[in-house]
Amino acid sequence: MVRGTSSPTILDAKVGSRKEATSIVETNVTVVHPPSWGRVGVAAVAVLIGLFSAGASAARAAERLTAAAASIQAADASRHVGVLADDAFEGREGGTRGGQAAAAYVVEQLERLGIEPAGDDGGYYQRFGGMRNVLAILPGSDPALAGEMIVIGAHYDHVGYGTAATSYGPFGFVHNGADDNASGVAGLLEIAEALQRLPERPRRTILLAFWDGEEKGLLGSTHFLRVRPAGVAGRTIVCSVNMDMIGRLRGGRLEVYGSRTAIGLREAVVQANTRGSTGAGLDLVFVWDIEEDSDHFPFIAASVPTVMFHTGLHDNYHRPSDDAHLVNFSGIEPVARLALGFVMSVADAPEPLPAFRPACRGESNATRNRIEAAVPESAESPGGRWGIGTRDDPGEPGSPVVVRVWRSSAAERGGLRVGDRVLAIDAARIISQDDMVSRLRLAPSTIFLDVERRGRVEHVRLDAGTDHEKGPLKGP
Repeated sequence: MVRGTSSPTILDAKVGSRKEATSIVETNVTVVHPPSWGRVGVAAVAVLIGLFSAGASAARAAERLTAAAASIQAADASRHVGVLADDAFEGREGGTRGGQAAAAYVVEQLERLGIEPAGDDGGYYQRFGGMRNVLAILPGSDPALAGEMIVIGAHYDHVGYGTAATSYGPFGFVHNGADDNASGVAGLLEIAEALQRLPERPRRTILLAFWDGEEKGLLGSTHFLRVRPAGVAGRTIVCSVNMDMIGRLRGGRLEVYGSRTAIGLREAVVQANTRGSTGAGLDLVFVWDIEEDSDHFPFIAASVPTVMFHTGLHDNYHRPSDDAHLVNFSGIEPVARLALGFVMSVADAPEPLPAFRPACRGESNATRNRIEAAVPESAESPGGRWGIGTRDDPGEPGSPVVVRVWRSSAAERGGLRVGDRVLAIDAARIISQDDMVSRLRLAPSTIFLDVERRGRVEHVRLDAGTDHEKGPLKGP
């Protein structure tokens, strides 16, 4: 890794007057959405619902993933990191003999797996400025979709012996970069092996990209986007994934960047984190800031929907002390499985994927905090039958954010929390906040919600039939 909205308008349930003062939406009022996503958002959510709907095709896909995901092993990741972070590679600086040796090791692993090269002149290397990307391809199996390509990448270079511009010191010592980013390379090699174990190829093409020159200014990924090798010519990049520093998983916490670059990416990651053999159950933290600090950025700048997985910075970052013995190898395993599940869900989606969402470039963690901010207890508004207050999120219209839970309500008794995102009612996926409100009005006295809570899907039962302290609850 390189060093260095408007509130929605509501209609008052009592008098029908327009009010701008509050952005909360209760289950007994009529909602008027801001015109920030409209039909495009609904269509994208509809695609997402099709992608994750239960059925025979989903069951078959899950079966295909089980054996493949099982091949991702901490011991193998440890072996890869041990080689790449050895002093013999001299910190893998781009354009040096150590960097070239690291690239040769990656090529050796791809050849062993029998994955087709996608670089210059029929080989694995894409050369630029004395450096080399390493590219390998798994062509898609569906003739109608094989022209669409998902790029999953990790940079293999580091900062060599370090300088004042690239290191926090001390300088002159080998900076092995075990976490940054031998860990990401190890995870990608494990994913490559898993993909090769699938009984049939995904519908869309998958490109495995090992970037060089990231530490010198994202040079490898930028060059690839400007100059496509013949091996990928004619294919359209519809999504990309970046893995940078995935070797220090602590408390199961994984940072996810770029989920706002297309409607539905967040839920695709959540579902991969929750379901089947890739369901790592990690504590996902969605970061809305977009910064020019890793290889996800050139893809976002090129308007490609993109996510990045990252286990966070630490005191050894860009220092000689970033060594293999500090890497959490057992933590690489669930992160790589999650990435595999996400890539497979996108690669096998039967419908066209949601387009890039330009509004993401104007959002940040401050935007996230405003959208997800709880409404204080003093806010005057009826709690309705369920006692739920939600706020619309234009970037994820199919998952309204819970921003208030009334005391002694069905929501509180059922364990609903502020910050939860409502995904489904009685196992039927919602497509918008309007849809949620309408269905809650007509629902029976007991319902089951699927909610996203810190990157995992939780099931919540709400019973509005009786409040044991206050008697029958009133409301729609």
